[in-house]
Amino acid sequence: MAKTKAAGTAKLGRDSQPKYLGVKLYGGEKAKIGSIIIRQRGTKFVAGKNTKRGKDDTIYSIKEGIVRFATKRKRSFDNSQRKSKIVSVELAK
Repeated sequence: MAKTKAAGTAKLGRDSQPKYLGVKLYGGEKAKIGSIIIRQRGTKFVAGKNTKRGKDDTIYSIKEGIVRFATKRKRSFDNSQRKSKIVSVELAK
């Protein structure tokens, strides 16, 4: 019995679907309640005020407002520092 089919099956041509990661709402744009701001793998961006992190690390808005990005220095317990990017939603006036 043959190991492969005789009709010449191709080993190429299979690829996974794109995941469409990245920033969906940029700084200064309006965010509605529940709107996705960033789709990411891991925590490259950290959720700030009026935002939450989903189980797949997606950051989404919990209040209506304007999206703001900021960078802060985070100090670890061993006194080492790293910059973290924080995403928050400020309430529109």
